[in-house]
Amino acid sequence: MKKTITLFALLISISLAAQQQIKQIDSIVNSKLTSNDPGLFVGIVQDGKIVYENYKGLASLQHQVKIDEKSRSNIASTAKQFTALCILKLSIENKLSLEDDIRKYLPEFYPKVKEDIKIRHLLNHTSGIRDFYDLMSIQQNPWWSQEGLDNDDAIALLEKQEDLAFKPGSRYMYSNSGYTLLTKIVAIVSEMSFHDYSKNLFEEFGMQHTTFLKNYMHVIPNQALPYSDWGDGKWQQYPMITNLYGDGFLFTTLKDQLIFEQAIQNAQKSNNQLLIQSQKPIQNSKITTYGFGLEFGKRLNYDAIHHSGGTGSYHSQTIRIPSQKLSVFVMSNNSNLWSGAIADEVAKILLPKKDVKETYDDRLTDISNNTQQNQLIGQYLSPNEYLIRIESKDGKLTWRNGNNNPIELTKEQPNVYAISYNTKLKIGFLSDQLILFYPSGKASVYSKMPEEEVTLSDLESFEGSYYSTELDVEFSIRLSENNTLMVALHGWDNEQELEVLNRNELLVFDYIMKVERDQFNRVISILLTTNRVLNNKFIKKTNLKFQPKISTENGSINVTTIGSKNGESSQILLTKNYENGNEIWSQQFGGKSYDKASSIINTKDGGYLIIGSTSSYGNGNYDIYVVKVDKKGKKQWSNSYGDFYNEYGYTAELTETGYLIKGTKQNCSSNTDVLNRTCTTNAWFIHIDKEGNEISNKVLEEIKEAYN
Repeated sequence: MKKTITLFALLISISLAAQQQIKQIDSIVNSKLTSNDPGLFVGIVQDGKIVYENYKGLASLQHQVKIDEKSRSNIASTAKQFTALCILKLSIENKLSLEDDIRKYLPEFYPKVKEDIKIRHLLNHTSGIRDFYDLMSIQQNPWWSQEGLDNDDAIALLEKQEDLAFKPGSRYMYSNSGYTLLTKIVAIVSEMSFHDYSKNLFEEFGMQHTTFLKNYMHVIPNQALPYSDWGDGKWQQYPMITNLYGDGFLFTTLKDQLIFEQAIQNAQKSNNQLLIQSQKPIQNSKITTYGFGLEFGKRLNYDAIHHSGGTGSYHSQTIRIPSQKLSVFVMSNNSNLWSGAIADEVAKILLPKKDVKETYDDRLTDISNNTQQNQLIGQYLSPNEYLIRIESKDGKLTWRNGNNNPIELTKEQPNVYAISYNTKLKIGFLSDQLILFYPSGKASVYSKMPEEEVTLSDLESFEGSYYSTELDVEFSIRLSENNTLMVALHGWDNEQELEVLNRNELLVFDYIMKVERDQFNRVISILLTTNRVLNNKFIKKTNLKFQPKISTENGSINVTTIGSKNGESSQILLTKNYENGNEIWSQQFGGKSYDKASSIINTKDGGYLIIGSTSSYGNGNYDIYVVKVDKKGKKQWSNSYGDFYNEYGYTAELTETGYLIKGTKQNCSSNTDVLNRTCTTNAWFIHIDKEGNEISNKVLEEIKEAYN
């Protein structure tokens, strides 16, 4: 009898605790919105059972329709797990392999990419395929403004892409494009439309009220409409006029999602291999933090499987804590809320408190040097080539990523700082490295970039028009009268000022522009990175010149080519000019034929080295021509370098023993048969001493572009 009373008392205690938790969760939901606001859906599954459902707010503000268990909302990217399930199902049925190259099914894609782009790369965002939403943003044609935009349109844009952002499988970068392509593969392999195939899958799980968007004009029964408050206190319906699907755009009920969470929790009992495998990282992948449309990592100090989604005013969050047999699902049609934060609040109430030991990388304790604060200031580059800046503001160090606002760093000990908004994140400075330490033991190493002076010549070399064939987009860069770089892009109201981070990196808004140079140090293209688009190439189409000018203290030194009056010859003209462009003195160099100037550099003795080409001197039609002059332009020596065919000189660099001359060298299959011979042009580097005598030379890769 005593045991029975004790057990009864325990059950009552458990029941009271559960009731208290439900009251707390109700309080969270009630604190987020009023009954007259756009809606919020919250559900919980524990131990394989639905233990909580709450619906608050309105599905339609126009008609004052409350949300309920029949209401359908768009869960955005949380839908990726269902697209992944379609692929996984076909894999389990041996109708495709996750190791298949996607071009087995989509042969027209990326013909220039030699590496395999595997299906599993699409699943866990390691393919290197850029996000089409951000590509459209660069085009100044955002997805949400394109009426009727569908998957075929997105795929057509991706077909134009010639290269990848990175080697497949080498790194992670979230991209919706992969899941849009997966819908195409599902349709090809299953010989069904993606909508029909996914509908059958939902019905297998008993999700009778879940479907991917097919046409935005079709009526979705009991749809919760999306609303945003743009800061003026007035609700407006967010326009949704596209027909996209697969990467998101799944309309579902809370009940259907909870039924699915039950199936996930009971998968082991039913031996449902599809669901069991879907909750694990993908085999053969180096990336284990993302799998079949799901993220893996710590959440509330527990190992969790989770995913969030946001499209316009719609958003959602799934959190699964397998060790506690707990799932929390939240969705909303209210942009003033965020499902992820609400899901965390709810889960925190249900999870036992867990003490977590902070374990930092051992290198944190090894940082004992006391470098002066001003020596820590500079630019640092991560292994994935993300640049951050350590700057000083009001005597304090700040961390700055791109155009984001500076984050203040708090000094804890010599050369160790904490990030102000999260003191558990530590930053240590060790030699020429910055190390970001996480309490989990993870550490990210950033290397300090050498300081390089950005000269006026560098700024001038950025000027020109840049074009992307993949996007059919062009932008231009010009240097203003006050030596500020300005950039203009079609679709912008006004040109914008470019921030020059260093000699090879520019910044405007959230566009990071990395400069690419050829063998001769000319700017030939810019790789544009923004959000989920990495290294989109824009080829320089104008102003492809070498460096013909050097800035001086009171003006400049210029080198150029001038023709004769009758056009039968040309010479090299060297001028020294005032800041206003007026000439101080000039000198001419060359012979009786054609001599051309490409560039000029300073020499260690205060003079100059002119690099160009000559047909007046040398062995061939054109030879590389180098002239050394003193600071007043008087020739000290000149020399030519070349063989029978055409050699052109473009640039030079100082070396310890002299100069490295950079140009091109031509070779042909015949000296006499001009009509039938074939010729190649290669980069050609010549090492000369301070007097112009050749020390060595090296023929490098073949060059397709004509540089002369």
